[in-house]
Amino acid sequence: MTADARLTAVCAGRPESRGVDDAADPLARPWLSAIWKTPLAGPVQVHRTGVGGDEHADTRVHGGPEKAVLAYALDHYAAWAEVLDPRELGPGAFGENLAVEGLDECSVAIGDVWAVGSARLQVAQPRGPCWKLARKFRRQDLVAEVIENGRTGWYLRVLAEGALEAGDAVTVVDRPHPDLTLAKLHRVLYENRIDEGDARAFATCAALADGLRQRVADKLEQRP
Repeated sequence: MTADARLTAVCAGRPESRGVDDAADPLARPWLSAIWKTPLAGPVQVHRTGVGGDEHADTRVHGGPEKAVLAYALDHYAAWAEVLDPRELGPGAFGENLAVEGLDECSVAIGDVWAVGSARLQVAQPRGPCWKLARKFRRQDLVAEVIENGRTGWYLRVLAEGALEAGDAVTVVDRPHPDLTLAKLHRVLYENRIDEGDARAFATCAALADGLRQRVADKLEQRP
């Protein structure tokens, strides 16, 4: 259908312990995470549970079929360079497995199916920004800023395992819910006044991860 996007990097990492004992800044104290990702050279195998060579420090909240692969818009880094150290930015900096050029939360919709290399991936849910971003960049307000600007990234499930590599085209081969963009879902999740029609569409969208569907449904029930 469309092939205007490109895979800039495929990244993976393993859990690392970083920080300094008794640091005055709580954000600089020891902690364990696999958020540090390194671009990989050559073809990389993508499995149902994630990118080959990639691991998670806390499997309770990371990984699994609905969070198998994390993608992030490469174009966001130019904006982040205005508030974060540019030397710390680039493919993998936000913990993503796939750095993608030509797509972002405004253009990506729940259920989109991508052909990348010999793999087939499907957009399952947006990333919920967590405290690890704040720890990595030593910015206590970073999670709130991500929520405000919507530059969250998104998770993909793996429909067909295969190999992909930097430079591959990202072709959207199926788009069952073109109106259910990640940006629209972000507004439903984080704004106080929500569009009821949009919320109901997400709450009943089978392509959206179960936990997010329930979260939207709960918000509908709790609205004034």
